[in-house]
Parts: sequence; structure tokens; C-alpha cells
Amino acid sequence: MTRKSFNTSEIQIERTRFKPVLPGVLRNGVTSVKPAKGKLTQSVADQDKVRGFFKNTYGLPIVTFEKGSNIVVKKKVMKVAVVFSGGQAPGGHNVVAGLYDGLKKANKKNTLIGYISGLSGVLKNRYKEISEKVLDEYRNTGGFDYIQSDRTKIETADQFCLAKKNLEICNVDALVVVGGDDSNTNAAMIAEYLKQENIGKCVIGIPKTIDGDLKNKYVEVSFGFDTATKIYSELVGNICRDANSSRKLWHFVRLMGRSASHITLEVGFKTQPNIVLIGEEILAKNMTLAKVVESIVDVIIKRSQAGKNFGIVLVPEGIIEFIPEIKELILALNDILVENKDALSKISSVEERKNFVCGKLSKELSSLMANLPVEIALQLISDRDPHGNVAVSLIETEKLLIEMIRRRLAELKKEDKYNGKFSATTHFFGYEGRCGIPSNFDANYTYALGYNAALLILNGFTGYMSYVRNLAKSPNQWECGGIPLTMMIGIEKRCGKEKPVIRKTLIDLNGKPFKEFVKQRDKWTINENYVFPGPIQYFGPVHITEMITKTLKYEHSKK
Repeated sequence: MTRKSFNTSEIQIERTRFKPVLPGVLRNGVTSVKPAKGKLTQSVADQDKVRGFFKNTYGLPIVTFEKGSNIVVKKKVMKVAVVFSGGQAPGGHNVVAGLYDGLKKANKKNTLIGYISGLSGVLKNRYKEISEKVLDEYRNTGGFDYIQSDRTKIETADQFCLAKKNLEICNVDALVVVGGDDSNTNAAMIAEYLKQENIGKCVIGIPKTIDGDLKNKYVEVSFGFDTATKIYSELVGNICRDANSSRKLWHFVRLMGRSASHITLEVGFKTQPNIVLIGEEILAKNMTLAKVVESIVDVIIKRSQAGKNFGIVLVPEGIIEFIPEIKELILALNDILVENKDALSKISSVEERKNFVCGKLSKELSSLMANLPVEIALQLISDRDPHGNVAVSLIETEKLLIEMIRRRLAELKKEDKYNGKFSATTHFFGYEGRCGIPSNFDANYTYALGYNAALLILNGFTGYMSYVRNLAKSPNQWECGGIPLTMMIGIEKRCGKEKPVIRKTLIDLNGKPFKEFVKQRDKWTINENYVFPGPIQYFGPVHITEMITKTLKYEHSKK
């Protein structure tokens, strides 16, 4: 495929004309930027074990780009490959555009290829050269459709060897992996292998995930989070207005975000629904499933007493992993599924599969499974993803909560403690936000990440993640550089084995955003303080078009 196979809308045509704003330090061209090495680093945890996995790339220094003459990058002729890995996120095409423009700015002879369909493209040696003419049609657009993506990991000895062989066949000097925590962990492993093989090829990671769980001091937000939360907020705002109009339904909205609750918190800020569940808070308070249900029931009763038998509840998709007894159940199921993989593969009946698994559980956990709605129990024993994670997007937690709320309200009615009406409906917003046209923020941010990655490659760095920070300010004040991928890695048990993994960043309950949320949320429960954000604005007043997330705003506030 060399051209788009679909018609282009007026808004897409207009968006291709948008010119991303580069950080000030990058605006004078790649020959006017030089790298400055900072202090040496160590992994976020398990230093000795992580060092054992990364003998050649551990402990590298942080890199910052500064103004200064750097003519040497113009003399190199390089061939660079880029690959999308994992789930989609708005702005991916601008990473490619920034990478392409940065390479061409250094030397017109530099070339960029894209591996097709994720890291499987590296293993199958499927790629295409990125041409300016076709790339121009994809600038500032959503999705990953230019070169597609998948969830393949390069992890076996044979796969590493094949990847090296194919990179050498194509004469690729550097590989850029655009992905989330698991994909960038894989990028770190590839960088280590290629360094060990001493073949002089660079690997650079780009922080991508709408989940918002790939962040630290240098990676203030992963790209796509801004756009996705604005899309979800528009949808939730519409539901808030509908609920306030008909006043007869409780809407339970489950939001994508995998384990962390960053998306739910941000959408909560933007729409101010009646109840916002935060998984990290539930875990910290050691709230059982019954306590979570009771907290929602309390609000339902108070609103009913005020004549309001309607409301909005936001549920993060990963909440089920934070409820202590469910978390324990999931961990036990993970081990059982790994240890009994062969036996389970021979069982075709869903009911028999469930009974087999329950027979391996402790008495308490088996009882818990038996009391869960059948659909939820079956979803919990579904196959794990390639990284060994439970597929939380397939677990309909909102339906579990509604069922348990109904049971509890029925009990309270029998005790004459509740006489209201409870009618509920559910929504799940996930894929709707992953491929939207990027906001101006994400369009600028992703372009800068790609351009900055080109600089890391041109200056010979490998095993690094491209970072652009100081994001609460205008792009002119953004800072750029690279942090070692190993800096973010710890050890986790995956599929029964200890493996190096970039740590997911959960909501900090002592952080400014969560503290601000706690101050505000009580005002949302009984009164209708709903906010209706509407669609993303690409044109108009700057304070609207360049709006950053509430999370980023609070994180950078001086209070």
C-alpha cells in the first residue's frame, strides 16, 4: 500500500496543513544542537538483577540537548527504521514525520523505512521506505495505519538472531520503537542484544500509551493521553447532559487505562461526574469488593432521598486488579493458567475449564469465584496477553458492580432502608479514543519526540528513550534529550519467570492531581456539577486550542 485506501475528509485535509511547533532548542537545525551528558543512572528497582540482564547498556548517563555547533551529524549518511508496537495512540504519524524531517535536515541522503505491522515486520523483514509525498498525507492524523502495529515481542534467542540478520540485510543503522512500557522494555532488550553483538546499531524508544502509565520526571506524559482523554471527556460529557435531561438512569462508564486510573482521573476532572472510582485509592484503603459497592450505594441512596434517581459513575478498567481479594484471585489464576497450560488446552468446554481452574484454587478463592457473576468468572480465566497480563479490557467490571449494587439495594429495601428506583446502563470507552485526530498538544509533542529521536540516533546513542519535558509551558520552552531505558526497569514475575519490565506508573495518592481531586469530588456527588467539554478544538482561541490536561496543569502548579 503506497496511498491511502480511503477518502480524506475536509478536517483531515486541513490538519495536514498544521505546522507543529518545535522546542526552541531544536529550531535552528540539528547541526546547531549538541548533547550534554549528565549523571550516570541506575534502575528504578532491583539494581543488581537488572544489571545482570543489561551488562552492556546499564547505568548510562542522562542526555540533554543544548544549543551548540555539531557539524559531524551532517557528514553521516544513515538508514533508520521505525516500528509501531502495541496499541494505537493519537499522534503516531507525527512521530514518523518528526523523525523523517530530523534525519533529512541533517543530510538529504538519510533514509527512513517503516517495518509493517509492529515488530513482526522486523522478524518477517516486511517494510517500506517512507516517502515524503505519502507521509505528507498522514501528518497530524490519528492512528497507526501508515505502517500498522501489533503486539509481537522479540524475546527468544532465535528471534533476536533473526532480527539482527534482517537489520543487517536492510543495512539499518538504527531502530526506533514507538510503544508503551512492555514495548519499550523490548526495545531495551533489543538494544542490549545488538550492543552485545557489537554491530553498532542504535535502538531508541518513544513513550506511547493513552493509558498515561509511562511517566517519570523526564517523561511527563506519554503521547496520546491528551487526545484520548479529551475524546472520552466529550463522550462522558454528552452522557452527563443526557442523564441530567432524562433523570432516570445511572450510567456506569468504564474507561480504558489498563491497570492505572490516570484516564479516569483526568476525565473526572474534565466532566465532574457524581462518582469517580480510583483503583489506586481502593488498594491503599484495602477496600473489599463489598466496601466498594457500599460506597456507591451510599451515594445512590443520598441522591434518591433528594429525588435524584440518576447519576454518572466512572470506572477505570483496571479497578478489578486493585480490589484485594480479586487481586489475589488474579495472581492465583495467572499461576494456574501457566502451570496447567497443556491440560487446559485440551479442554474445549468453558464450564469444564472453569471447574478445572476452581479445583486448583484455595477454598476461599474458589468460593469467591463461585459467587461472581458467571460472565465475570469466565472473563477472569480468559487467555492472557503476550506479556502475561490479564486482559482487563475484556472484564466488564461495570456490570459486576451493577449486579452487586442491585443485590445490596434489594436487601436494603427489605429492611425499609431504601425505597428509591435504580435503573442502570453501561458504557465502555476504549477504542474510540486511540486513533482520533491528535490535539494540537499531541501533534506538537509527537513531532518533537520524533525529531528528538533523530538527534539521539545522529549522535550515536542507543538504549535510550526520547524525552521532551517542561510540557506545561509553551513548546518554545520545552526541554529535550534522552534517558536510558534501563533507568525505568524493575523485575516482575511474568508467566512464572522473573523478567525485566518497565514499571507502570500508578496514580500518586500524595501527588498534586489526586489531592486536588479529593478537594473537589464531594461537591460532585449530590449536586449536578457536570461539565460538557465538547469536541477537541483545533482552531480558535489559543487558550482553547493549546489546552493541556488538568493532570499536567496540577502537576506543574506551584501550590
